[in-house]
Amino acid sequence: MTTKPYPLQFQPEMKERVWGGRALEQFGLQLPDGPIGEGWMIGDHPNGTTKVMNGPLAGLGLDEVRERYGYVLFGTKGAPADNSTRFPLLIKLLDCNDDLSVQVHPDNEYDRLPPGELGKTEMWYILDAKPGAKIIYGLKPGVTRETFAQAIAEGRILESLQEVDVKAGDSFYIPAGTVHALCAGVLAAEIQQNSDTTYRLYDYDRPGLDGKPRALHIEDSLNVIAYEGSGASRMTTELPGPGQWLLLARSPYFTVEKGAVDGTWPLQTTPESFVILIVCEGTGALTWPDSAQPGRIPVKPGDCFLLPAGLGDYTLEGTFTVLRSYLP
Repeated sequence: MTTKPYPLQFQPEMKERVWGGRALEQFGLQLPDGPIGEGWMIGDHPNGTTKVMNGPLAGLGLDEVRERYGYVLFGTKGAPADNSTRFPLLIKLLDCNDDLSVQVHPDNEYDRLPPGELGKTEMWYILDAKPGAKIIYGLKPGVTRETFAQAIAEGRILESLQEVDVKAGDSFYIPAGTVHALCAGVLAAEIQQNSDTTYRLYDYDRPGLDGKPRALHIEDSLNVIAYEGSGASRMTTELPGPGQWLLLARSPYFTVEKGAVDGTWPLQTTPESFVILIVCEGTGALTWPDSAQPGRIPVKPGDCFLLPAGLGDYTLEGTFTVLRSYLP
């Protein structure tokens, strides 16, 4: 980088969704009018590119930062030789004021992917959940393509789906091929492949934002579902001891860990990968050395930071819980 690498914070891209609400305002985010379901916090996608809002690179889109600085930003695991590939991950905060559609995502090998698009493996960390909140997470044992297709045709799809109660601190790994849906009353952080491909199986017969039913993708969904199991896993996460990382998800596309800050925690990026931090609860600061003046950014719940691979030393201080994501 022409400027010394430093932690990047981005102006979120807000997405209106029929199932959204206004809960993201609790993080101090400015929302446009309407039901806002997704805050794209770190994104480099044709459907949403976030812009840096701090430091010397303020005003540049993540795509521009990526094109200019390549390896210094990505690390050696993520940067192609010509810096042409999009940033590999997409980071969101989700406000589920109503149930999301029942859906499934393809993998990278599916031959009917939209041109230039990737598959979508993701994970959720539940930031908050109202009493009784739940999600749909996989098919019931024994469901096959044939029995599932029949249930869909006969309007009995919900009979084939597993429901799971959720609470704050729960973590769900959702590989491509997993049937899933967040339901009403859930606030979640989502770490995913940089993809916007979703195949809907069921949408509760409700109108979309334009008053018309949203499209379903039954054939594509039936094609990509992992009927014998996708490798999905879930855990109720205890708060790790201060200065320790608890593994939440490890996939071919990302590793996600949860940490507890209580005091001062010195850390480092490595030349292999960038680091993404998502603050879950509590407050404190992110600091890093700088030849001119030490850098410091206050942190609060909902804050998301991209630490370039070339940053090196940084410190978390205060009392808060944080998610750390990087390339495996």
